[in-house]
Amino acid sequence: MGDLFLVRHGETEWSRSGRHTGSTDVPLTEHGRDEARRLVPLIRSLRIGAAFVSPARRARETAELIGLHGARIDAGLREWDYGGYEGVTTVDIQRTRPGWFLFTDGVTPGPPDHPGETPEQVGERADRVLDQVDAAHADTEGCVVLVAHGHFLRVLTARRLGLPASAGALFQLTTGTLCRLGTEHGRPVIAAWNVRPGP
Repeated sequence: MGDLFLVRHGETEWSRSGRHTGSTDVPLTEHGRDEARRLVPLIRSLRIGAAFVSPARRARETAELIGLHGARIDAGLREWDYGGYEGVTTVDIQRTRPGWFLFTDGVTPGPPDHPGETPEQVGERADRVLDQVDAAHADTEGCVVLVAHGHFLRVLTARRLGLPASAGALFQLTTGTLCRLGTEHGRPVIAAWNVRPGP
């Protein structure tokens, strides 16, 4: 189990306003592009064996801006399917569902092409991605980098640490940051979180 680096894409208009952004292909803001560019020195310092990116435009643009031009697109890295909560903020959801919490309550069903995912389904998808990460570590030298989305990467982190998908709630993840999942005494640990270079 080698080092796994996670990059959350840069800011979008929807991430700035708190709208749940799963399937909607929202572009980066100019600030989001700047957030990505500031990560370049950190990415250049890594010995990368493999890199994977979500198919969403905001993630692919982030990967390009940080210099991961050969990152493989992996549909498993897509954001949580929010179903009927796509584009809706937590505050608005809680007006009709007081106390609602994504990581334990999931989402309301959406249209047939985006029916929504339970936390457990997102966790199962994260497990499949982690299997691919482990295979990449076995095939190449160097670390693996994933460029994806906030809620999905939080669930993936929980699963890497052997926790249930709902434990992703414990790991706040801001836009345009780098995280490192490593090992200590053969066990997975968080080695760095929400890393962003100074101005």
